[in-house]
Amino acid sequence: MTDTAQVADKSKVHEEKEADHHPYFRPKDAATLILVDRSGTVPKVLVGKRHDKVVFMPGKFVFPGGRVDKADYRVPCAAPITAELEANLAKGSPKTPASRAKSLAIAAIREACEETGLCLGRKAEGKARLEGPWQPFADAGLLPDPSSLFLIARAITPPGRVKRFDTRFFTADASAITHRVEGVIHADAELVELVWVELGSKPLADLHPMTRNVLNELDTRLATGPLRHDAPVPFFHFYGGKMQKDILS
Repeated sequence: MTDTAQVADKSKVHEEKEADHHPYFRPKDAATLILVDRSGTVPKVLVGKRHDKVVFMPGKFVFPGGRVDKADYRVPCAAPITAELEANLAKGSPKTPASRAKSLAIAAIREACEETGLCLGRKAEGKARLEGPWQPFADAGLLPDPSSLFLIARAITPPGRVKRFDTRFFTADASAITHRVEGVIHADAELVELVWVELGSKPLADLHPMTRNVLNELDTRLATGPLRHDAPVPFFHFYGGKMQKDILS
């Protein structure tokens, strides 16, 4: 890994104190999907507002995401992830095998559908054999399609947290949305509102510091033109007592 640099984080002192009071937990694989609308002059990203009564981050704007499920390894897809995305997901140490790389991309699509009702899929030949959280895809005759995803960053929660995640942040263009499940967003749901907001706008200023770091990376990449798989992928992790930013290689 190269180009190591300290990442500014205002919550550093709090994080170090928290790390002193909790045992070590191995991070769990997780995925986040940032949907981007580039139809206007300024790109917009989709955020959801969490319910005021939830325990974690009440009333905050967040991106859909969560842990990888075992079923994410087995679900049939309309298309494979691109070879370039698979290669980016394999970077770092230890290497990520192809089956795990696919499950990360699939988890991002599943979480987006579960939390926002927006599905990235493609028409299946015959009846889609899906169930559980994938039922909305089956009902619409779709299979999940991860071929439009790009990897923007990877971040691991610092040691000492009660919950630790090894999160891959994906992005996809809003044009990849092929189906919307009605009734997912409502006053009593986990997310009570969905909003497309311009990069750099006020709702994004209140995001978690690491998420803001990832959005800055996305903003930089969008400023150079269409998203590319050959762009450097940053890796945020805790090392030597500090949060560091490396480039995956």
